Amino acid sequence: MPITESMTLLWLVYGFLSLVVLLAGYLGLAFLPRLLRLTLTWLVAGVMWTPTRFQMPLLEEGEFYTGLAPAVVVALVGFLERSSEVMMPALLLTLVGAVAGVAFGLLLWWRGRHDDDYVDMDDPEDDVAPRRGAERREPVIG
Repeated sequence: MPITESMTLLWLVYGFLSLVVLLAGYLGLAFLPRLLRLTLTWLVAGVMWTPTRFQMPLLEEGEFYTGLAPAVVVALVGFLERSSEVMMPALLLTLVGAVAGVAFGLLLWWRGRHDDDYVDMDDPEDDVAPRRGAERREPVIG
């Protein structure tokens, strides 16, 4: 089988393009606070990266092709074909992926919210953590 017809290659391309979309989206949302930016980005990641199984009829009678695809794509195809028995499970998996993505984004925000509380251990005046609202000291040369 040539590599151009490989499902693995298709998934690798999908993964790479989804990472490009997520990075561009994260950088495009730079005007938002970090909490909203992380939750929106990971919501989209959860929607894009949730896989599900699908079945597609072949030309021969009674034979089907079964594979994996992103749940949002399977839900969209089920919607376009007006097939609720295909669309609903994929839509529910998409919703679960979105909720998991938001939860992961909130976890990242919660873990990184104290990054600005840096204490310089070499500075004798910086023994305690900086207080909120304290005036910033600029470095002095000499």
